Amino acid sequence: MDRKAITEEVGRALRLQPITDLHTHCYSPRFGASPQPGGLLLWGIDELLTYHYLVAEVYRVAPPTELPYERFWAMGKVRQAEHIWKNLFLERTPLSEACRGVLTTLGLLGLDPNEKDLNRHRRWFAEQDPDRYVDRVMEISNVDTITMTNAVFDDPERGMWLSDPRVGNDPRFKAVLRIDPLVCDWPWAARKLSTWGYAVAEDFSGRTSDEGRRFLREWIARMEALYVAVSLPADFRYPGLLPTPRRKKAARNPADRVLAEMVLPVLLEEGLPFAMMIGSRRQVNPDLRDAGDMAGQADLESLIHLCREFPRNRFLVTMLSRENQHELCVVARKFPNLMVFGCWWFLNNPSLIEEVTRMRLELLGTSFIPQHSDARILDQLIYKWEHTREVLARVLTDRYADLESTGFHVTPERIQHDARLFLRDNFRDFVNGG
Repeated sequence: MDRKAITEEVGRALRLQPITDLHTHCYSPRFGASPQPGGLLLWGIDELLTYHYLVAEVYRVAPPTELPYERFWAMGKVRQAEHIWKNLFLERTPLSEACRGVLTTLGLLGLDPNEKDLNRHRRWFAEQDPDRYVDRVMEISNVDTITMTNAVFDDPERGMWLSDPRVGNDPRFKAVLRIDPLVCDWPWAARKLSTWGYAVAEDFSGRTSDEGRRFLREWIARMEALYVAVSLPADFRYPGLLPTPRRKKAARNPADRVLAEMVLPVLLEEGLPFAMMIGSRRQVNPDLRDAGDMAGQADLESLIHLCREFPRNRFLVTMLSRENQHELCVVARKFPNLMVFGCWWFLNNPSLIEEVTRMRLELLGTSFIPQHSDARILDQLIYKWEHTREVLARVLTDRYADLESTGFHVTPERIQHDARLFLRDNFRDFVNGG
């Protein structure tokens, strides 16, 4: 095929291929939907505008000397959305990716992205039924499965699972057991588990490891979880040895024991992957709340140790720092039990997605997962996948053209096959043990 034919075929294949979104923060309407108090499914124009990326961005142009943080948080979501709309969309050109995403979403929903009256958009969203709106968003974005993030240590969500066993029975959504405190703050998690009836101790005495494994098995079964996930700080280390003045040998970090004695044995037994999202630095500006986190460069030695020490476990890994991406690809070439996925959080911008995806293609061929949406608001599925398809189309077109220049024949069937791998099958096969 010539370049024009390749371009057309790549665009067609990516548009037509249904997507399994392996990591989002979206929920089934069974968990309640905004603006219902306590509803976990966030959707609609006010949620889009108060997304934490835009909260951070608005403080670049309307600083706290003009609107103190505490006053902003006291305003309520409607007034916060109006403040962001005014400052980022009306008084300035909405050039950032977060702003462009809102406009892409409005346009693909059939709304006018040039409309200046926010209340007109609000009236349209108010007419939508959340359950049917999920179907509409999935149809526009061509997403066939939305993978949730289900934080078992979040008391309101945990209560929903316990009070109604059917809460997870929405075929459009799949659950993931998220266990951050278990790994990152064992003393706090141990106290929680103890109050929930598990015989655990902070010092790992008695039946602690057995009971930790029982906790994981029970919640994997209750959620029918696709995998177990944790978000790790940039300074995460495995093994994380602690200096002990009274002993010749250093003591094991509690996180080491949680991983080696609880998490990884259960996942091996259940045949499930362990997803690690590595590189966050939490609350560098706590006044911004969720918008106050940032990225940090992590140490790949920890990942190497885990892949080598637990060769029968499968690891789904994404890293937040741009500086970690090349080394992560090289590590993946050494360990077949490691699947690299997505451009997470601050990497989820077209220029960086393009750079990282080109490198991954060159080093890993088709054996990685280019992207996940990480959507926190349902509507974001629309723009995140629309923008991702644009980037993938450019990158794949160039790569197929390079192949053609060698004399190798690229066919529509090969392009369609690769689209299936990248947007669905690499993830599904890895989760299923392939």
